[in-house]
Amino acid sequence: MTDNSELARGSRPKLDIVHADHAMWGVEGSGDTSGFDTFRRTVTIAPPAVRPYGSWYDEAVDILIELLTAEGLNPDEVIEKVVVDRGELILFIVREHSPTVAKMLRDDQDLRFELCLGTSAVHYPADKGRELHAHTALFSITHNRQISIEVVAPDVDPHMPSLVGVYPGNDWHEREAWDLMGIVFDDHPGLTRSAMPDDWVGHPQRKDYPLGGIPVEYKGAVIPPPDTRRSYN
Repeated sequence: MTDNSELARGSRPKLDIVHADHAMWGVEGSGDTSGFDTFRRTVTIAPPAVRPYGSWYDEAVDILIELLTAEGLNPDEVIEKVVVDRGELILFIVREHSPTVAKMLRDDQDLRFELCLGTSAVHYPADKGRELHAHTALFSITHNRQISIEVVAPDVDPHMPSLVGVYPGNDWHEREAWDLMGIVFDDHPGLTRSAMPDDWVGHPQRKDYPLGGIPVEYKGAVIPPPDTRRSYN
């Protein structure tokens, strides 16, 4: 059993391994010539926490469960898992319920997470069926607390509800997450490119996006981009 009193002070639980690879670019079968063949990387995700979560976390989760029940929703069908990692409370929410949960977190007098700090996105190609993660940090000015909600979607259906209706300031954060990661935020008022040109193809911060680059010619020899290099021994 995980000691969540320790987690609340900043230590980490045993993590679930999603994927492990090597070399700078994670390119397989290329005979990596990027010079980082000995580089090793393990991709992990924090597992569900167990009660007691510690600090004010139990009370906040209990309030949310009470609010969901009062709305006729089954909390087990809304809250996928509760994570406590490095002193942060993260609620994994089933995507269709994320606006409802966000509104509850904002409006309830004992929660009052009035300020949205923005949505960021991560792509885990090896997390099958859950490849796209949207992480939204919320802050309570009233209680001086921070909480996060995380929503996942598969590559084949990259849709999740927009939170702009609850937190209007999240408009540009969701636009950037769509632009660079490809998450489609349904009901967003203007989901257009924010960083890339309007005619750009694809979403360049996804892990499966081609590295591309410009082949460089040096003294008659052409050096291709890293993901297309081959080793010639």
